[in-house]
Amino acid sequence: MVTLAQLWIPILLSAVCVFAASSLIHMVVKWHASDYKALANEDEVRAAIRKGTPAPGQYVLPHCADMKDMEKPEVQQKYKDGPVGFLVISPSGVPAMGAALGKWFAFAILVAFTAAYLASRTLAPGTHYLQVFRVVGAVSFLAYGFGSIPMGIWMGKPWGSVVKDLADALIYGLLSAGVFGWLWPR
Repeated sequence: MVTLAQLWIPILLSAVCVFAASSLIHMVVKWHASDYKALANEDEVRAAIRKGTPAPGQYVLPHCADMKDMEKPEVQQKYKDGPVGFLVISPSGVPAMGAALGKWFAFAILVAFTAAYLASRTLAPGTHYLQVFRVVGAVSFLAYGFGSIPMGIWMGKPWGSVVKDLADALIYGLLSAGVFGWLWPR
């Protein structure tokens, strides 16, 4: 049996590779730039939201405290009139990119650790590269990508963005799989 202690190098190296690939995708290739649109009246919308002084959190428009409220004619009219949407309010201030990048790297380590755990429990030392690649690649792809699908289903995330997220996940999964396959204990 392979121990997790034997896999600490592939765990860290795959997280570093995912972090680097993610940085290239978002800062050089920028294929997600078109996923975020600007409102034509952004300043007015910002002023209206600021006037309500919402705390950081997740909001829905129109809001229904209970699913039964959706049957009410006035609520149905709100849906017809629009807009219908989901809004996430973050704390005011310049985003802390360092903290967000640190959390992203920690997530990459968590995914690599999870893939390592599953692989270490299902694959023996000396397992062929391609078999390690399949297991780690599948687990990593699922972990990085499948969270975006419910966002398309329930939150209205554009399906083009979901597809790009899945493409990212495929890249991250392939990189992770390659690192583990290469460094799998013999």
